[in-house]
This record gives sequence, C-alpha cells and structure tokens, in this order.
Amino acid sequence: MSDSEPHPDGEPWQWPESVWRPMVERARAGRSLSPRAWPDGAHCAVALSFDADHETIPLRDSDESPMRISQGQYGARQGMPRIRALLEREGVPATFFYPAVSALLHEDEVRGVAHEGHEIGIHSWIHERNTTLPYAAERDLSFRAAEVLDQLAGRPPVGMRTASWDFSPNTLAIIKEMGLLYDSSLMADDEPYELMSDGEPTGVVELPPEWIRDDAVYFNMHRFSGLRPYTPPSAVEEIFRAEFDGALAERGLFLLTMHPHVIGHRSRIVLLERLIRYIKSRGPVWFATHEQVARWCKDNS
Repeated sequence: MSDSEPHPDGEPWQWPESVWRPMVERARAGRSLSPRAWPDGAHCAVALSFDADHETIPLRDSDESPMRISQGQYGARQGMPRIRALLEREGVPATFFYPAVSALLHEDEVRGVAHEGHEIGIHSWIHERNTTLPYAAERDLSFRAAEVLDQLAGRPPVGMRTASWDFSPNTLAIIKEMGLLYDSSLMADDEPYELMSDGEPTGVVELPPEWIRDDAVYFNMHRFSGLRPYTPPSAVEEIFRAEFDGALAERGLFLLTMHPHVIGHRSRIVLLERLIRYIKSRGPVWFATHEQVARWCKDNS
C-alpha cells in the first residue's frame, strides 16, 4: 500500500470489493512467457541462483552478535570459493544476487564473480524488508544498490530479487522506473510470465522462485525460527531432483535459490555437485543466467 493510502478499516472479511480487488491487481501474473522452445533443442532451462547475503541479515536486524555476523562471513570465506570452483569445473553459469552492503564488504568477490561470466543481480541495500519502508526510502535504496553493483561488476544489473522475497505494493513501480528486465521474487507460476500492474502489462519478466526450491528453508531457517525441523541433505536432494524432473517432463524452467552460507558447507556443496551432474545426465538442458532466461522468454514466447 503506498504512503498516501490509509490502511483499510475493519477485518478483511468486512472489506468491500473496492478495497480487496486493487490489492490483488497491483502486481499480478499476466501472460505466460514460456518459450516455444529452448536454445539448441534443450528440453529444459536450468537457472541456478545464489543470494549472497553474507553479513547483511544480522546487520539489518541491528544484531551485533559476532556469532551471527560470523555466519555471514562463512558464506564469503568458505561458501563462495567452493561454489565458484564447482561452477567452473562444471562449466555452469549462474546468477548471484547481492545486497549492496554485501558487495561493498566483499568488492573483490563481486568483481571476480562477474569476471567469471556470472550475472550480478540486485538484492536490496542491506537485506531490508521492503514492506516496512515508505516508497521514497525503498526507491532510494533500490537505485543506490543498482549503482553500487554497476560500479563493481562493470555493467548495470538488469534484474532484482527482493530480500526475503518481500515485495511491497511499491516495488513493481520502482522496478519499472529502473528499467529492469526481470524480477525474481513472486510465485504465481512454475514458468516465466509477464507482470501486470493494475490490469496493464508492464513488460517486466517474472522468473518465479519458490520456497520448496530454496536451500535455506530446509537447512538453515530452523536455527532461528524454531519452526522447522532439521532436514537431512539426502531428503533435500530428493526434493530438488523431483522438481527438476517435473520441469524436464514439462520442458519448462527449473530455478533454484541457494545461499553461500548454507549450500557452501562441506556436506551441502556435494549435494549441489551431484544435482548438477544428475541434471546433465538427463539429456539436453540449457544452463543459463536469469538474464539469459528472461531475454530468451521475452523474445520467444
């Protein structure tokens, strides 16, 4: 809800249609952008992504605990080298979404990732929650984050993933103003689609993620929430393989969200290695960055 709109009175079941319908229509799935075919006859597109949060989550929460901050450091010190080495061995491109503060804390890392041919995408300023921000603050932080990543990566970012997939009522208008090609925060489909705003097409490609295709849900979040039990790596690998098998059967998109401080651990990185090799064994697939997938879908749907 924008700054100028008051919060609706009453309970949701008491709201008139004039209140709830605009909420639904503000950012909604439009036409499918599933392409007629993937490049070079591939049966499936595979888009691996890593949210390089590093130290920003405890900083966002005003948590000065050295323990919490050290977990973020782990992602940069150990997780990222293992991930980058694996992607180089397997010849696989990926997309790395950086909060600007993470990028400023690890400038050489960002430059190295970009030099290796991977995509650098926007992931907030300091992992802030967009739905808690006024429009002006969210806009300012988004533009500033893009500027930092442009300077470090050597090219402007063309896509965004909001921190924690926290997509405010103002986020889509800011994405449009920034001229971004795609977003990867919303979950209305398995396949790419065009975002609509108040019933009008925006031209923005949505590459939908999902919690069940996110390593942190299984491996990490239980530490802080106490709501999820520990999930063994073998079970997570089974879920990820099943999601890929489904995408392959439908000749669609398999998009996986990971975090260096999670997947970068010794017992987890081997899971990703086996998953990549399994995907390769299943026939012709196209490993691509999010930008490559978004451009292909926009031009070939």
